[in-house]
Amino acid sequence: MYLGLDLGTSGLKALLIDEGQRVVGQATAPLTVSRPHDGWSEQDPAHWIAAAEAALDALHARHRAALAAVRGIGLSGQMHGATLLDAGDRVLRPCILWNDTRSHAEAAALDADPRFRAISGNIVFPGFTAPKLVWVAHHEPRIFARTARVLLPKDHLRLWLTGEHVGEMSDAAGTSWLDTGARRWSEQLLGASGMSLAQMPRLVEGTEPSGRLRPALAGRWGMGAAVVAGGAGDNAASALGTGVLASGSAFLSLGTSGVLFAATDSYRPNAASAVHTFCHAIPESWHQMGVILSATAALEWFAGIAGTTAEALVRDVKPAPVSPASLLFLPYLAGERTPHNNAAVRGAFMGLAQGHDRSAMTRAILEGVAFALRDSLEALKAAGTRIEQAVAVGGGARSLHWLHVIANALDIELVLPATGELGAAFGAARLGLIAAEGADPATVCTPPQAVQRINSSADVRAAYEEAYGRFRAAYPQAAKQAEPT
Repeated sequence: MYLGLDLGTSGLKALLIDEGQRVVGQATAPLTVSRPHDGWSEQDPAHWIAAAEAALDALHARHRAALAAVRGIGLSGQMHGATLLDAGDRVLRPCILWNDTRSHAEAAALDADPRFRAISGNIVFPGFTAPKLVWVAHHEPRIFARTARVLLPKDHLRLWLTGEHVGEMSDAAGTSWLDTGARRWSEQLLGASGMSLAQMPRLVEGTEPSGRLRPALAGRWGMGAAVVAGGAGDNAASALGTGVLASGSAFLSLGTSGVLFAATDSYRPNAASAVHTFCHAIPESWHQMGVILSATAALEWFAGIAGTTAEALVRDVKPAPVSPASLLFLPYLAGERTPHNNAAVRGAFMGLAQGHDRSAMTRAILEGVAFALRDSLEALKAAGTRIEQAVAVGGGARSLHWLHVIANALDIELVLPATGELGAAFGAARLGLIAAEGADPATVCTPPQAVQRINSSADVRAAYEEAYGRFRAAYPQAAKQAEPT
């Protein structure tokens, strides 16, 4: 048996698979986000441990024999979070999360240093880890002075599981401290942000063992000293869950944020395009991805205002394919990453009229998210990565209508996989299997069976191109409004 633990923003998921990769059991525990100020997003790391305990307790209650047979554990987690520990491994403050934008000024200052893009291969985004530590140095100097170690969220979970300070390449690439081509910490970049190599965890590949389950925890759940794999950041883990390993293979994730992810067999960064170029979770492999900050989050936001559910909103929209509407929606509710790198820009409806009802506004949101993903596709093309087909995953992928809209906006084929586990927890469990058994990643991480293929419609292609042009033209106006007066 093999166990995957996926530490998300809204919850922790534990997934058990057997040697044939069949799901034996799963359990989840919820998490909440604290937003004490505008642009802030934090979690207490103690809540991650409590969530892991709750999920494992639930698995133990229902699948005791299977849990006792676990040989490997894989970890996946939300990226970029800054978990600050003192010399005794005590947490010094709430973790500053990936979608926290308070350090936008610090990010811009670091990004102005040409070494960061040259060595890390990426823009220094406000959500990344390095500017968060500079913010702490500026605003919480006593805490910064006591910081002996910085761990990413899933690596704090690993510390609890194994007692080891270990990170891995795919997650570390999102800190702005990694030499992404060489797959090692950069002392230059650490020094430029007031940090040192001594404050960083040891790095392993995602497929390698990072330690073993502590005896106290093994005894609590009747487990042995299972191997704990290096693991992966959530997107790289999702790629392993969907079999996106070979160069050119891709997935599109419609979750809280939206991700267009493509595997590459060489390191070819293009930071100017605002594309993320990170290490993959398997050795000698990288990936590129465009990230938009509000995908299903935009739909959930509108559902809250409308007093209904996102599912009900989508049911009211006319089925695809239809030409896009004149009403535009810019989905920049929390700023935007690819391709704009603008934490201050905010969303808007443009062209709103008395004749527009709830259904028209929902349709504009679906199309706005699709056009933002098209922005990511164009940025990936500029970085030398072409995508013709992508596996569609995430909660938003349950809407066939939305997938048709996206296929038309991007003019690519979307593959809808067979129902079953494909996400980050499944990818993490696969890493646990690989690390424990020394298995070949390509043999283990096979793609899912396709149940439907969704292609763009030639009848509406010209209309979508025209609408996308209007979407792109609207951004400068939104950005100008976000500029300080």
